[in-house]
Formats: sequence, structure tokens, C-alpha cells
Amino acid sequence: MIMADKEHKHVEPGEIALPPAAQQLLVQMQAFQQQYQGIAVQKEAMSLQKLEFEKALEELGKTKDNGDVYKAVGPVLVKSTKSVLTKELGERKETIDLRLKALDKQEEKLKEKLQEIQGKLEAMFKGQTGAS
Repeated sequence: MIMADKEHKHVEPGEIALPPAAQQLLVQMQAFQQQYQGIAVQKEAMSLQKLEFEKALEELGKTKDNGDVYKAVGPVLVKSTKSVLTKELGERKETIDLRLKALDKQEEKLKEKLQEIQGKLEAMFKGQTGAS
């Protein structure tokens, strides 16, 4: 068991009292893990939206050029043209693709930071157990 609470000076056998630097790294690691999870949730939502746009574009491709098409505006369906809807959906899909790329970059940076912190913690613990 690891003791990270500064108020508890007594350390039971088998417990490790963490130095302040290790405590700080653990706090940072937890914050980065929460950010990483948040990005994963955002990526999932964006991927689902992208899939919806792709399916809508696919269905639009099956309609006649002069056929009636409608788009949802809140709870109302509004008549539009195939070319206008195709353009709008394509632009929205592009925006989602850009956001997904940005989220991928953020995710990669957080992954690197987490690995760096993990390496520092491992080095601290090796130093503690090696000095005993």
C-alpha cells in the first residue's frame, strides 16, 4: 500500500511513504489521465457524427438531382436542394475531420506526458527500493 497523505507520519510494514515529488507526479498523472479520457469521449462523439454525415451523403448520392430533399432544422423539415445539402454536409464532415485530427494530436501529447511521468515514478521507486 502506498501512503500519499502527509499527515500520516506512521508507516505500516509493507507501505511506502511517498516523497513530495512523487506525490506531485501522481497528481499530475491523474490529471493527464482524466484529460485523456475526456479526449477519448470527444473522439467517440465526433466519430459518430462523422458516420452520420457520411451516411447522409451516401443517401443523398442515391437521390435524383431534381428530386425533393429535406433537412432537419430543429423539429422542422425544410425543403432544400441536393447540391446545397451535399455542400453543407461535406463542409460539416470536413470540420469534424479537422477536430478529430486535433484531438489525435492532443491525445498523443498526453500519452507522451503520461509515459514520461510513469518513467520518472519508476525511477524514483527503483531508487527507493535500491537504497533500502
